[in-house]
Amino acid sequence: MTKRLILIRHAKSSWAEPGMPDHDRPLNRRGQRAASAIGVWLRDTGYGPDTILCSSSLRTRETCALLALDPEPEIVPALYHADAGTMLACLQASKGEVVAMIGHNPGIADFAGGLVAAPPPHGRFADYPTGATLVADFDIDDWTGTRIGAGRVVDFITPRELTGDRD
Repeated sequence: MTKRLILIRHAKSSWAEPGMPDHDRPLNRRGQRAASAIGVWLRDTGYGPDTILCSSSLRTRETCALLALDPEPEIVPALYHADAGTMLACLQASKGEVVAMIGHNPGIADFAGGLVAAPPPHGRFADYPTGATLVADFDIDDWTGTRIGAGRVVDFITPRELTGDRD
């Protein structure tokens, strides 16, 4: 059996309000465009999830809303600035066939790089810019069997490729 992970870094956030708590920062306009574009790309390519795990920060929740995907997301506070080990534990507890996970750097870049057997031939994979999205398949029966280095890259894209905006 094959399980699929869609790993999405939140879109570009605003730094317009000095002193605002990090958890409360919203998306900026470019981030809003990027999240919408990634959502269209996911739907057009048929990569729709049946489960969405989303960090509790405002920018990840806004990214999730603008992706306009079904089903309703599960807000997972542990994903806020999670490291790769925490992200793996959250994924291993999931029950979906196609799981989308929305999180933050540096954890999401570390997680993506460790999960796949070979990285995609993309110059931005290692730094995983805002809105970057990895689609990876795993030959497992359930997510508890997820292991580092076992994922197979299906696709990887950044919003810039869809919108022309700078990362």
